[in-house]
This record gives sequence, C-alpha cells and structure tokens, in this order.
Amino acid sequence: MATTQEIKTLRERTNAGMLDCKNALEASNGDMEKAVEWLREKGKAAVAKKEGRIAAEGIVDSYIHLGGKIGVLVEVNCETDFVAKNPEFRELVHNLALQIAASKPLFVSIEDVDAETLEAERKIYLQQAMNEGKPEQVAQKIVDGRINKYYQEVCLLEQPYFKDMDKKVKEIINEAVLSIGEKISVRRFTRYEMGEGLQKRTENFAEEIQKQIEETKKAQ
Repeated sequence: MATTQEIKTLRERTNAGMLDCKNALEASNGDMEKAVEWLREKGKAAVAKKEGRIAAEGIVDSYIHLGGKIGVLVEVNCETDFVAKNPEFRELVHNLALQIAASKPLFVSIEDVDAETLEAERKIYLQQAMNEGKPEQVAQKIVDGRINKYYQEVCLLEQPYFKDMDKKVKEIINEAVLSIGEKISVRRFTRYEMGEGLQKRTENFAEEIQKQIEETKKAQ
C-alpha cells in the first residue's frame, strides 16, 4: 500500500490528483518511475477522449513587448465560456503569447506546414547531406532527423516551452486540459516584429521577455 509520503512525492513530480497518485502507486507496486509512466498514459488517454469535442469558446489575447518591438495576437479555444473566464486558462493563453513572441513559430502544428514548404526544406537538407558525402540511404535518415528539428523550430506545439525547456508546448496544453477538464486548442496567431525584413542589430528577445517576466514577479 502506498504511503502518504510516496503519494506526496508522486504528486509533486506529476501534478496529478492525490487519488490518481495513490492508484498509480498501487498499480505499479510502489515503483515510482512506473507510477509516473502510468499517470502519463492515463493522461494521454484522457486528453485523447476530449479531442473529438467542439471547442468554439475561448479568448484572443495579446502581448506587446516592452517598447513596442514585438506584438502578438493569439486565439485559443475551449469548450465553454465558463472556462474562457478561468484564471488558469487565461494564464495559459498569455504564456502562449509570450512563447510566440520569444520563439517566432511560423505554424501552430505540424499539420499546418504546407507541402510546398516541407518539400523545399527536404531538398535543402538532402543536398546538405549529399555535400557531406553521406550515402543516399544514410542521407534520407539525416533528412528525416533534420525535418523533425525543423518542426521543433517552426511549429508552436512542437517547440520547447520557454518556462520548462524539457517539455513541449503541446505537453503544457495537455496538462491544462487534464487540470481544467475541457478541450483546449490553439486556433491561430499573428506575430509582428518592428522592422521585420529590414536590416537591424541582433537582439535576443527570448532573454528579454524572460527577464521582463522575472521583474514582474519580483514587483508582485
């Protein structure tokens, strides 16, 4: 039988409910790592059940980087107006706006990358691999790996989350789905950068945004 301390430890690691943690430990015979995996699988199943639901409510949030250098608009949908007013949901949406400002995604998901863009990237990566002297069979595997990396750079849901680089944005959204209990989906976003396309000095906006967040926390 799981001890109170074990349940507490698992809850701190996974943010799952106390009863779920207790059940996970009992199902895993007290093995903490197996219990973590049990909860992850349970979470994936719960999220999958919500995928077919209609999410037509939600909010459009905005973020303007200090000094007006970057502007972001993002629409995130949920199932009910009640959840749209939920502070946890609104915080998630605002953090997604910060993510977009800092990480410059071009698409919401992998499915949104058009075939023409993907084919152009594949040709570039294949040529690079061939120029490196790789055999064609090996080159194709290299291309697949670089395409996956490309997705992580340009697709919002595949990007490392700026507050926890060990997790992807889609994992953060899935955690919110489990916590809030409704389907949550990013529908679209627009990102503007002052002087985009014009020659200008390089700035690390991700670091600036993170610094601004930390300063805001200190002031609270």
